[in-house]
Amino acid sequence: MLSLAQLLLVLDSTVMNVALPSVQADLGFSTADRQWVVTAYALVFGGTLLAGGRLSDILGRKRMLILATAGFTLASVLGGLANGFVMLVIARALQGFFGALLAPATLSLMTTTFTDQTRRGKAFGIFGAVSSSGSAIGLLLGGALTEYLDWHWCLLVNVVVGAVVLAAASALVPAQSPESTRPRLDIPGMITSMLGVFALVYGCSAAERDGWTSPVPLGALAAGVLLLGLFVWTETRVAQPLLPMRVVLDRNRGAAYLMVAIAGIGMFGVFLFLAYHLQQVLAFTPLMTGVAFLPMVLSLVVMAIVTGSVLLPRTGPRSVVIGGFLLTALGTSLFTGLTVHSGYASGILPGLLITGAGFGLIFGPAMNLATDRVDPTDAGAASAMVNAGQQIGAAIGTALLNTIAVSATSSYLANHPQPPDAAAQASVHGNIVAFWVTVAVFVLAALACGLIVRPGRQLGSTDSKPTPTTAT
Repeated sequence: MLSLAQLLLVLDSTVMNVALPSVQADLGFSTADRQWVVTAYALVFGGTLLAGGRLSDILGRKRMLILATAGFTLASVLGGLANGFVMLVIARALQGFFGALLAPATLSLMTTTFTDQTRRGKAFGIFGAVSSSGSAIGLLLGGALTEYLDWHWCLLVNVVVGAVVLAAASALVPAQSPESTRPRLDIPGMITSMLGVFALVYGCSAAERDGWTSPVPLGALAAGVLLLGLFVWTETRVAQPLLPMRVVLDRNRGAAYLMVAIAGIGMFGVFLFLAYHLQQVLAFTPLMTGVAFLPMVLSLVVMAIVTGSVLLPRTGPRSVVIGGFLLTALGTSLFTGLTVHSGYASGILPGLLITGAGFGLIFGPAMNLATDRVDPTDAGAASAMVNAGQQIGAAIGTALLNTIAVSATSSYLANHPQPPDAAAQASVHGNIVAFWVTVAVFVLAALACGLIVRPGRQLGSTDSKPTPTTAT
């Protein structure tokens, strides 16, 4: 049930990617604005997650699970009925808000349910596989629904999934006992964190329109850095912080949040640009595009399960995640050889298989490490940081990489002759530039992981063990 709730969240982070060309044609928004259909969800999700984690601690995880699932389902209905760009973006933002309430409740229930390290490794391997492969499953589902029904059903399908989660949560999750020491909500921390993340994403997006050296993007990026700095300063001085610094100052946990964020940057970049390449250059239908990602899903799921049950207990997280980032860098580098004449089997499939295996090595260990040895009172905040890292990485990565790709495409058109397929060649060139940036990000992540994460098999040396529940 918990994995199904997580699937609902990550599926919606990509289900619209394959449908974007159809949505854009139907609603008539620009290429520069297309990112907001994806970014509105990830931005609000990432910016609100810390508050969602603390609210989960305050109100109780079962109550938050039910309320957030209901709100997410209603927001999906609004998006499914959208008849304009603004209405769709608002609905996606509302999905992000309720998703930010749902995600910490789900992961903190995982943390408090699976305390035995053998079962915990397997559970987080499965949970990590769902979290990462769910994004690719969203591409497949989005393609099928767009081709055979209509893009609106990419959002309306959540009604069915939401109803199953609500019924299972009501029946299977035990009520949380009231606690007299539940923390208060840190309003200053919530405001500064949300505004800081929004400013960073907006700055990356504005750079496509105004240029990186223009006042608007530079001002937004500077404001984002200052606001996030103010957030950290605030959290060290309030009595009950939104994000206790002890959660992130642990060397391994801090590294895990960084891993998830960087993986989010690369994963959503790969999905966005490959989806457009498959449909606009190779003329794939939405369903064919979704099917084209299936090998990546299978590679990811198999590797995630092997990682959780075999590799992680033997080697520890450090070497596993370093190998994962190097594999994703290798797989993504293969996409830089694409041309307008590249076929799927030779040009795209090898990169998908290798990249999927790399992501399978990253997410399970990172999620396990990020919540390991966390005090039960901080479970919501620690769980929120995992999802916040992935969604903030996705929001910033989508905005940044889309800006880089669009700028490179425009530059190519301005500086090259105009053959009949100039638009396709320019699009491929822009995507290749974005892929090279993604490769560099993955390599830097592997280096950072090697420097920060402690070597050895460290999972299981708990400082305090949460009280197990019977939720499954």
